[in-house]
Formats: sequence, structure tokens, C-alpha cells
Amino acid sequence: MNAESLYQKLLENLRIRLQSDTFELAGLAMGGAWIAERLAQDLNLPHFGVINVAFHRDDYAEKGMTALRTASTLPTQLPFDVNGAKVILIDDVLLTGRTVRAALNELFDFGRPAQVELMVLADRGRRELPIMANFVGAEIQVPDQQILVLEKDTAGKFNFQLEERE
Repeated sequence: MNAESLYQKLLENLRIRLQSDTFELAGLAMGGAWIAERLAQDLNLPHFGVINVAFHRDDYAEKGMTALRTASTLPTQLPFDVNGAKVILIDDVLLTGRTVRAALNELFDFGRPAQVELMVLADRGRRELPIMANFVGAEIQVPDQQILVLEKDTAGKFNFQLEERE
């Protein structure tokens, strides 16, 4: 499934936004961080942040060592002052909203932003929490037993693969 065209749509939205506003980008580890890095590069932004939600997940006890490994390989790094900033959180897929809730908790550990918006490549639509994205590449229907996994090729282009849920 081609995620590259969805990325281009989001990039154009931010190009338009940059004409009248300033903001900081913060991608959720892993897929969101890849997207934020590329957006920062394509928009000539000086930096981007990474948010690791491992320690704020409501299923932390179940994830255990997996969560610890993720946190150590791609820890939260915010090279900007969160206090008073307009922050666009970026993730690859929005489903239940629980990962976004965890990202907000992690972000607020670093300060109090003036505004937080959400950008996602794909919105699967089945919310468990009242969270919606401000910027969406596309709404995508995927069978419940499958997940969308973002992949990045050697040229940095994005693609989605469907995988069976564990």
C-alpha cells in the first residue's frame, strides 16, 4: 500500500501552513519519527523532536522488555522549548488513540505547549479515546486481525505493509 502519496499530501499541508505560522514537529517513535525527520528535511526546518511513549503506555506491564528496548534505541529528544510552543505530533497510524494519549503525557513531562495538533498518514477510525487528527493522509479500512506497518526503503520513500496482528 503506497504511503508515499499520503506523505506528499501531508507535506503540502505543512508547506501551506508554514506560510502563515510557526510550529515544532515531534514524531512518535518509530514511524512517526521517520515521518517527522523527512518533513523537517523537506521543509528546511532546523530540527524535529522524537517522542517515545514506552513509559506512558497503559499496557506497559504487558510490553515489558519490548518497551524498555524501544525506549533505549529511540529515546525522547525534544530540541526545542516545549513551553509555549505550537507542536504537531506525528504518527504513522491512528487507531484507538491510546498511543497519542501516551505521547501527550510524555510531551507534557517536558513542559506546557501553547497548542498540540496531530498529523497521521493513516486513520483506521476505531477510537477508544476521544482523539482525532488535524491532518490525515487518508482514512484506511483494514480488517481487525491485521495491522498497517510503515516501512521505509533505502531511498527514504514510505510504504505500508499489511501484517497479521500478534
